[in-house]
Amino acid sequence: MAIVKAFKGIRPAKDKAHLVVSKSVDIYNAAYLTSKLSVNPFTFLHIIKPEFGETVKSKPGSPEQLQKIKKKFLQFIDEEILFQDTEENFYVYQQVVEGHARTGLIACASIWDYLNGKIKIHEQTFLDRVEKLKNYLEVCDFHAEPICLSYPDNKSVDEIITNILSSAPEYDFSTTNRVRHKLWKISNKKTKSEIVSAFEKIPFTYIADGHHRTASSALLGKTKKENNQHHTGEESYNFFMAVFFPQSSLKIHEYNRIVKDLNSHNKDSFLKKLTENFIIHEEGEISYTPDKKGNFSMYLEGKWYSLVVKKSSSDKLDVDLLSELVLSPILDIHNPQAEKRILYVNGYKGINELKKIVDTGKAAVGFGLYPITVSDIVKVADRNGTMPPKSTWVEPKTRSGLVIYSLTSPLSSPKGEGANSQ
Repeated sequence: MAIVKAFKGIRPAKDKAHLVVSKSVDIYNAAYLTSKLSVNPFTFLHIIKPEFGETVKSKPGSPEQLQKIKKKFLQFIDEEILFQDTEENFYVYQQVVEGHARTGLIACASIWDYLNGKIKIHEQTFLDRVEKLKNYLEVCDFHAEPICLSYPDNKSVDEIITNILSSAPEYDFSTTNRVRHKLWKISNKKTKSEIVSAFEKIPFTYIADGHHRTASSALLGKTKKENNQHHTGEESYNFFMAVFFPQSSLKIHEYNRIVKDLNSHNKDSFLKKLTENFIIHEEGEISYTPDKKGNFSMYLEGKWYSLVVKKSSSDKLDVDLLSELVLSPILDIHNPQAEKRILYVNGYKGINELKKIVDTGKAAVGFGLYPITVSDIVKVADRNGTMPPKSTWVEPKTRSGLVIYSLTSPLSSPKGEGANSQ
């Protein structure tokens, strides 16, 4: 039984939605971030970076900086750049890329579903990062970007959402990367009840992206419950904002690896070591992309290679095989997440990003992986297993500031609210 709950979303005024929403701040390089902040006074990035233009800046993650983020957030509401809906709604989000639409439901999920294992994980979290994000939530009091959860395709949910899509959306705009974003608001009581009932028949959901943010929400909720003698289970801290996508709607890109050196090997000795576990074929200067599980591409000294595992196991993921057969025994990298000699490149950037980085001299070798599937994620989660960090790059990515979940009482008047509802 999956718990979904409607909430009073905070979102941009209609005429500013395309200006407000942003990618996650970590995606932007310093120069592009400065450019965005300089030319767009409405971008949500001003909330995340409230000290832009100031000479003296607070320590990142400090209480002083977090208070400034909260202050900027409230300023956006006071200036009616953002407003809060007056009633609890569900929201349907659709992202269209190159003609392909992916549609999900934005709702609140329960931290207790997560803690009780009804929201399944496939990745371990690091306590220091969880604590940092928990502190962020505790001070700032809002979720600006939903956790991505997936669920087995469900006919009842599909029918409800299809009916919603037949009406006019609240927002319909495109961003400069040629991605179209649409949002519908669901306020009709009957429809909301049907959504809750449909998800009650779904036994488990799966975190596709956002393990650390989910864990931080759960940690904060547990802490607040312990400090609240009148806890009812309905308080806002019992929930976090999520976007639920059917598993067939997700697109998963690989996360490729580059390593800064060959661990005292030269090209010939490195290739010789690889022949112990791989069938190697030189592909030349034309980029090579793996075409199946157990096949890796490698870029080394201006040449591409195909590496095929000699003895592969269907139970093992390619990210694990790379660690077991190459990173650990040959390159002396035994703990990739803590090793500074290894870097990660999401497959969304394309296989040639490996070549680009190696050619600059910043790395000695690059490895391209075949993408993990949604089925792989489900299998790992169902057996309570975990994948190495940076195993998947999941799409769609929801923009920050499109819908915001507040952990405090209503923050604004209904000015700017759209009229369409289902």
